Amino acid sequence: MTQPVLLVARDGSIVTLTLNRPAVRNALDRTLAHALESTARELARDQTLRAVVLRGAPPAFCAGADLRERLGLSPDERAAHTEAIAAAVEALADLPVPTVAAISGVCLAGGAELALACDLRFADTTAQIGFPEVRRGIFPGAGGILRLPLLIGPGRAADLLFSGRTLDAHEAYQIGLVDRLCQPDQLDDAIAEWLAELQQAAPGAVRAAKAALRRALTTDAVTLADIRSLRRLLDASPEYEEGLRAFAERRSPRWRSTRLTPPRTWSEDR
Repeated sequence: MTQPVLLVARDGSIVTLTLNRPAVRNALDRTLAHALESTARELARDQTLRAVVLRGAPPAFCAGADLRERLGLSPDERAAHTEAIAAAVEALADLPVPTVAAISGVCLAGGAELALACDLRFADTTAQIGFPEVRRGIFPGAGGILRLPLLIGPGRAADLLFSGRTLDAHEAYQIGLVDRLCQPDQLDDAIAEWLAELQQAAPGAVRAAKAALRRALTTDAVTLADIRSLRRLLDASPEYEEGLRAFAERRSPRWRSTRLTPPRTWSEDR
């Protein structure tokens, strides 16, 4: 029997969501993105819920969007794939209870954006975290550009977003991208210990604190809609086509200079 692409396990008031496409390092195809969004929206209505843990089936957390699926899509379909991942990320971020990303193995691109949408990131020493999108001709399109600088500062965010380099677990912890760092055999225990502490807090107070914290961190300078509009242009660009083909052919991209004009809705005096 075929396993579902998203596993949902409940232990009392705690739900664990497991991305379950291990053969492709839990890459986000449209089916998995839709399943994650719909499950998160359903959980948001559960008043008995205390916390959600997001993890990937071994050996990875999530390698990002499924680029092999995306290579065969039209520009409109690629944009829809990006929108599906962004919707899943936002549904996760919208959960009214604390969320914890349990990161083991690769956590890249859209997978790293999922981790950023969680309130806390616990990682083991095998974790590798990065935003390699620029090396494929695009940039993070699911809110990572908004969330990353709030977490590690604009300079460090620029370093990662512009270079596309991948961090090992220790550097990710040093710069604050990861909140707890553990040995691989201690990750589950570290999360369980934190969840036990959470159970000592009043559920309504925790939900209120999360709502207030999210509002305090919200910025109106650039909206997610702005980012999506610019990302749609990249989804249809020759650069991205080359990035996808280079990935499929296991070679370095051969970039040509491409001028990209931001959407007219962007205003310099905003």
